Amino acid sequence: MHIAGDVIIQYLADLLLPFMRISGLFAAMVGLSAKTIPAPVKAFLTLFLSLLIMPMVKPVPVDELLSVATFVLVIQQLIIGVAIGFISMMVLNTFVLSGQIVAMQTGLGFASIVDPVNGINVPAVGQFYLILATLIFWALDGHLAMIRMIVLSFDAFPVGAGWWDPENYKKIAHWGSWMFIGAVTLSLAPIVSLLIVNLAFGVMTKAAPQLNVFTIGFSIAQIMGLIIIWITLDNFTFHFEQQWQRAQQLMCDLLMVCS
Repeated sequence: MHIAGDVIIQYLADLLLPFMRISGLFAAMVGLSAKTIPAPVKAFLTLFLSLLIMPMVKPVPVDELLSVATFVLVIQQLIIGVAIGFISMMVLNTFVLSGQIVAMQTGLGFASIVDPVNGINVPAVGQFYLILATLIFWALDGHLAMIRMIVLSFDAFPVGAGWWDPENYKKIAHWGSWMFIGAVTLSLAPIVSLLIVNLAFGVMTKAAPQLNVFTIGFSIAQIMGLIIIWITLDNFTFHFEQQWQRAQQLMCDLLMVCS
C-alpha cells in the first residue's frame, strides 16, 4: 500500500496543532504545571487528549511541516492554550496572595518553605492555602472544566483562524484585579481581628508601661493568628467557589459559549 508524503504531512500537522494548544494549557494550568510532575507524564497525557480531539478539529491545509507558516500556527495554538490555563493559575494565586497577607499580619511570615510549583520560598501560611486551594480545585473537577474549555476553544477559535483579538488579552489582564480583590476579601477577617488584638496591646502598654509588649505581644499575636486562621477556615471554600465561578465566566466570555 502506497501512502503519499503529503498525506503523512497533513496527518502530522493535524496532530501537532491541537497538541501544541493542549500543551500550552498544561504548561500553565493548576496542578499539571507543577515541576513535580514528570515531563513524560505530561507529554503522554497531552498526546492522548490530542488523539481524542483530533477527529473533531477541522483540518488546516499544510504543504510543508517545517516552514514559517507552520511555525506561526504552532505559536498561535500555544498562546491560546497558555492564556486559558493562566486563568486557572490566577485563581490559585488569589489564595497564595491571601496567605501571604495573613502571614505578614500575624508575624508568621518568618516561617517560609519552598513552593514546589514555582520553586520559590513562600510563607508557610501561603503554602497551606495553596495546597488547600489545589485540593478543592481537583475536588470540584476543575481539571475537567479546563479540558472542556480547551475543547470548546477549537470551535470558538479554529486552528488557522488567526491571532486572538487583543481585547481578549485585555479581558484576562483586567480580570487580574479580581485576584487582589479576592485575596483582600479572604484575609479581611484575620486582618481586622489582629487589628483589635494590636489595639488591645496598645491599651495595655498605656495602662502598664512596665510590660514589655514587644516580647509578649509578638508571641501572642502569632498564637492568635493561628487561632483566627483556624476559625476563618470555613470561609475558604465559599471564596474559592466564588472566584472559580468568576474565572469560568471569563473563559466562557472568551470562548463565546454559555457557562
